[in-house]
Amino acid sequence: MTKAPAPATPPGDDHLRERLVEPHTVLSGGFLTVRRDIVALPDGQRATREYVAHPGAVAVVPLLDDGRLVLVRQHRFPVDRVLLEFPAGKLDAGESTLECARRELAEETGYTAAEWAFGGEIVNAAAYSTESIWIWFARGLVAGRQQLDAGEFVETVVCTEAELHEFDRAGQLPDVKTIIGLHWLAAWRAGAREISFTAEPRHGQGPAPMMSSP
Repeated sequence: MTKAPAPATPPGDDHLRERLVEPHTVLSGGFLTVRRDIVALPDGQRATREYVAHPGAVAVVPLLDDGRLVLVRQHRFPVDRVLLEFPAGKLDAGESTLECARRELAEETGYTAAEWAFGGEIVNAAAYSTESIWIWFARGLVAGRQQLDAGEFVETVVCTEAELHEFDRAGQLPDVKTIIGLHWLAAWRAGAREISFTAEPRHGQGPAPMMSSP
């Protein structure tokens, strides 16, 4: 599953669409770019839009054979909080979302997976960022050693689905990708959302689709 281009705006939405007039780059960092673009509004007036251009990211919902879930705890400096999250990370240039999911799961938790299923795309903060997050589900997990980058401090934890729902109800699970991944998982288990797992290909073979049941 590769990163898909943004869908075209339907013709019937022209009365809402803003159009780029003058692009401006304010700051170009390590992987983020801050933009301040001038746009034309639907009524012809001009306005400024400040936002962050982001390469996109992937999150993984890792399912152990006993039904528990693998998560990580890490400090997020912008909000100065240690958050409980599903493993996740940004896309590298030319990397597919599945390749990113495999890499991030192994790096942050040490686990590898025998089967993968694409869950969907979420637009993380459309008011001020181009970032999309593609959510993958992984099962048939095999434990291994973390492969953290230098300067990365991540703690791997295991929780039941019930524990995570209780954290959510108590307001202790504020991370948006984790909340959405959890609720998509619950919908799949309830038969309200279709998720199709595919076995990892053996050497020299392509993946064989496997329709899943919760």
